[in-house]
Amino acid sequence: MSPSARKPVRMCVRCDRITDEPVVVSEVHSASGPGFNVYACPACAPLFPPVPDVLDLLDGER
Repeated sequence: MSPSARKPVRMCVRCDRITDEPVVVSEVHSASGPGFNVYACPACAPLFPPVPDVLDLLDGER
Protein backbone atom coordinates (compact mmCIF):
# COMPACT_ATOMS: atom_id res chain seq x y z
CA MET A 1 0.00 0.00 0.00
CA SER A 2 1.41 3.39 -0.90
CA PRO A 3 2.08 5.86 1.92
CA SER A 4 -0.72 8.16 0.70
CA ALA A 5 -3.34 5.39 0.44
CA ARG A 6 -6.01 5.22 3.12
CA LYS A 7 -6.31 2.07 5.22
CA PRO A 8 -9.60 0.22 4.86
CA VAL A 9 -11.97 0.96 7.73
CA ARG A 10 -14.99 -1.25 8.38
CA MET A 11 -17.37 -2.07 11.22
CA CYS A 12 -17.23 -5.55 12.73
CA VAL A 13 -20.49 -7.43 12.16
CA ARG A 14 -20.20 -9.13 15.56
CA CYS A 15 -18.99 -6.51 18.07
CA ASP A 16 -19.90 -3.33 16.10
CA ARG A 17 -16.43 -1.83 16.65
CA ILE A 18 -14.65 0.04 13.89
CA THR A 19 -11.47 -1.69 12.71
CA ASP A 20 -8.73 -0.71 10.30
CA GLU A 21 -7.81 -4.42 9.90
CA PRO A 22 -11.09 -5.87 8.53
CA VAL A 23 -11.36 -9.57 7.72
CA VAL A 24 -13.94 -10.83 5.20
CA VAL A 25 -16.16 -13.38 6.99
CA SER A 26 -19.00 -13.68 4.47
CA GLU A 27 -19.96 -12.76 0.93
CA VAL A 28 -23.57 -11.82 0.17
CA HIS A 29 -24.54 -12.42 -3.46
CA SER A 30 -27.43 -10.71 -5.20
CA ALA A 31 -29.21 -11.58 -8.44
CA SER A 32 -30.47 -8.01 -8.93
CA GLY A 33 -27.23 -6.11 -8.44
CA PRO A 34 -23.80 -6.17 -6.88
CA GLY A 35 -23.35 -8.16 -3.70
CA PHE A 36 -21.25 -7.13 -0.73
CA ASN A 37 -18.73 -8.45 1.76
CA VAL A 38 -19.33 -8.78 5.49
CA TYR A 39 -16.38 -7.88 7.72
CA ALA A 40 -15.24 -8.68 11.24
CA CYS A 41 -12.39 -7.41 13.37
CA PRO A 42 -9.35 -9.69 13.81
CA ALA A 43 -10.54 -10.69 17.32
CA CYS A 44 -14.02 -11.78 16.16
CA ALA A 45 -13.07 -13.27 12.76
CA PRO A 46 -11.98 -16.70 14.13
CA LEU A 47 -15.51 -17.15 15.53
CA PHE A 48 -16.98 -17.35 12.00
CA PRO A 49 -16.79 -20.40 9.74
CA PRO A 50 -14.43 -20.07 6.77
CA VAL A 51 -15.88 -18.54 3.60
CA PRO A 52 -16.55 -21.44 1.19
CA ASP A 53 -14.87 -21.48 -2.20
CA VAL A 54 -17.52 -21.08 -4.91
CA LEU A 55 -15.93 -23.83 -7.01
CA ASP A 56 -16.23 -26.25 -4.08
CA LEU A 57 -19.94 -25.45 -3.85
CA LEU A 58 -20.40 -26.14 -7.57
CA ASP A 59 -18.71 -29.54 -7.24
CA GLY A 60 -21.47 -30.54 -4.81
CA GLU A 61 -24.10 -29.80 -7.48
CA ARG A 62 -22.73 -32.35 -9.95
